[in-house]
Amino acid sequence: MSNSSSITEFLLLAFADTRELQLLHFWLFLGIYLAALLGNGLIITAIACDHHLHTPMYFFLLNLSLLDLGSISTTLPKAMDNSLWDNRHISYSGCAAQVFFYFFCATAEFSLLTIMSYDRYVAICKPLHYGTLLGSRACVHMAAAAWGTGFLWAVLHTANTFSLPLCQGNVLDQFFCEIPQILKLSCSHSYLREVGLLLFSACLTFGCFVFIVVSYVQIFRAVLTIPSEQGRHKAFSTCLPHLAVVSLFISTAMFAYLKPPSISSPSLDLVVSFLYSVVPPAVNPLIYSMRNQEIRDALRKLIGRFSAALDSCFSTNYSHCMTT
Repeated sequence: MSNSSSITEFLLLAFADTRELQLLHFWLFLGIYLAALLGNGLIITAIACDHHLHTPMYFFLLNLSLLDLGSISTTLPKAMDNSLWDNRHISYSGCAAQVFFYFFCATAEFSLLTIMSYDRYVAICKPLHYGTLLGSRACVHMAAAAWGTGFLWAVLHTANTFSLPLCQGNVLDQFFCEIPQILKLSCSHSYLREVGLLLFSACLTFGCFVFIVVSYVQIFRAVLTIPSEQGRHKAFSTCLPHLAVVSLFISTAMFAYLKPPSISSPSLDLVVSFLYSVVPPAVNPLIYSMRNQEIRDALRKLIGRFSAALDSCFSTNYSHCMTT
């Protein structure tokens, strides 16, 4: 029997036992990770470089993309490393860092999604007050509050979880360090303290979710009164993807953290954790870029400027070579 002071590493759940499937998972994860990096990176670059997108909605979207990059970079690279090298080990400090950074990104992201629903509510239901309620200073304060909330919550949960005595081994039935899996290793009733903190977090999360739903109910009611079909389409195309991402993120995360142990199984835990930790950061860029004409236009202009710069560079080098 071991305790937390003697644990120097944890063993993560392997996705497959055979070498062929491990390599298949590596290439699959690599493709998802590169797609997420490319998609979120393009959104960040497009918003930063196009002054037409320097509005509250796109400011929050830029922050969301940054958090998505942080979130998926916390979980997938280690999973790829384990699949490629047939390795299940993660150090104790590496596990703590993974818990901290994932909780930080996830909490800040959900706070930001709540703010984005408020932004859409004001833009559609109270357009005359939009500039007053969501000025540049207010937007910066809201984004800072989201990041600060993520940091505070990550510190509380990480410190609380890794202060527990662990004596049930070091095997985690998950592909990354997840708090419910670490709590299973505790040999003290002190773990109830973290369970209570998780329940409190769940209550706050549910309250934010209710706020989001109420905001969208008001938005949809207002949208249905818009006489222009194009205006209704634009409003729905902006709001429905946002609501879909929020619903997927909340339903799977709350199920993973609050489900009773009686219905827990490694395969089910793996699927659910993949849905809330990997899918949203990977599909967010696709949803926001493919459904948003302004983002598509900004990306086209960005690619056009990049191509023109390359052509100019090649032309200059060619002329230089001809003269010499």
